[in-house]
Amino acid sequence: MLTNLLRDSRALGALAIPLILTQLAQVALTTTDTVMMGLLGTTELAAGGLAIVIFNQIRTMGVGLVTSVGNQIAAAVARAEQATTHADGNRGEAAEEIAHEVRAIVRASLAVATLAGIVGALVMILIGHFLAWLGQDASIVDLTQTMLYALAPGLLPCLWFQAIRQFTVGMRRPQALLQITLASIAVNAGLNWILIHGALGLPRLGLTGVGIATSTVYLLSFLTLYLAAKRDGELAPLLTLDISRADPAAVKRLLGLGIPIAATYGSEAGFFSVTALMAGSFGPDALAAHTAVNQLVYIVFQVAVGLSHAASINVSRELALGNFDGARRIKNTALACAAAVMTVVGIVYLTLPRLVLAPFLETDSGQALTLATHLLIITAFLQFFDCTQNIGVGLLRGLNDTKSGFRITLVGYWAIGLPASWLCAYMLNLGTVGIWLGLLTGLAATALLLLRCYTTALGTATQSQPAPSAA
Repeated sequence: MLTNLLRDSRALGALAIPLILTQLAQVALTTTDTVMMGLLGTTELAAGGLAIVIFNQIRTMGVGLVTSVGNQIAAAVARAEQATTHADGNRGEAAEEIAHEVRAIVRASLAVATLAGIVGALVMILIGHFLAWLGQDASIVDLTQTMLYALAPGLLPCLWFQAIRQFTVGMRRPQALLQITLASIAVNAGLNWILIHGALGLPRLGLTGVGIATSTVYLLSFLTLYLAAKRDGELAPLLTLDISRADPAAVKRLLGLGIPIAATYGSEAGFFSVTALMAGSFGPDALAAHTAVNQLVYIVFQVAVGLSHAASINVSRELALGNFDGARRIKNTALACAAAVMTVVGIVYLTLPRLVLAPFLETDSGQALTLATHLLIITAFLQFFDCTQNIGVGLLRGLNDTKSGFRITLVGYWAIGLPASWLCAYMLNLGTVGIWLGLLTGLAATALLLLRCYTTALGTATQSQPAPSAA
């Protein structure tokens, strides 16, 4: 059993490690933004943090619309490989059919990303106008609104980047992602400094400069990834930006799979967004502490995202090949890897809380720093369930079951987690600590329900379809 675990871990890691590193590099963008905002002051950190939470809410749902692209392409590639191992039939004709299918998926994903980017940007701007009605401090509303205006244009290239990213992951060629994202960190930090402080003769933009820098980096990242893919001999023939030729049937299929994923991601992001608004009702210090700890959770969460994507792609591939035992082992391997990482991180949170919080909150932050230290204790346990539930969503996506995840998150987050947060925060007078206890409760319930659903669904698929197609 240990031998199988080690072998499966190596296979999972071959895809997961580049994705985890890419995710961590991507989150370094918002981490850099958070650090820069913290240097401007507690009010700027609270306002900018709220803007980033809203942006991430919309961005995450947009990403969900194209996330199934990687699964569909991975299954198509697996079928192509299987076809070339058999002597019967026309191999060239089969390969061309697969290539045509992949190109149709790519066009559809870019068309969906374009629509989502435009609509999402408009929604962000509208949310900015309603912040005052949501109980936020008056000193925060105006700053958050202008930050949202600066972030909105970056949503479109961000989603284009994600569509091409899923294409490269499905083709099992994600290496360029890491290089591009690492470079974007340095560019983002430099632009932040220039625009915040008005260097090189540019006007001093303060918090707004952070938003403009982030949008610019998303555009540059998309262009660089596209050019890198076009230089890849295997990827270039399959990649096209001509969304006018997008197949309506492919778009419909992508939306059919993507909307439940977007709703699932949105359900989770919305859960955290509402709790950010709840934290804001306790004042700037509470919101600053919430923002700092939430950013730490977001950083560690990228390990789960990488494992989830890799596990999901591998499940789709194993099912396309008819290997149900392999699909079953992938779950255990991903959870074991996640647990090992979360244990190490949790120990660091519990033993070195002030060091962990130092990049986000100054030592003289007073109440905000004390509160954030208390929240880290809860986070040390919360992250186990947060990672588990994300992996569970990915496993179900590998089965082409994107609806169950959404239904389960509705129950776990909104029917269990949010009422628990409200009860602990307001009725039990625990404030922001109560909010995070509610988060812990909701994520734990969601994780357990998702894993149970995957086990049941895989068992049903094994009995009814010995060799199902994941396409």
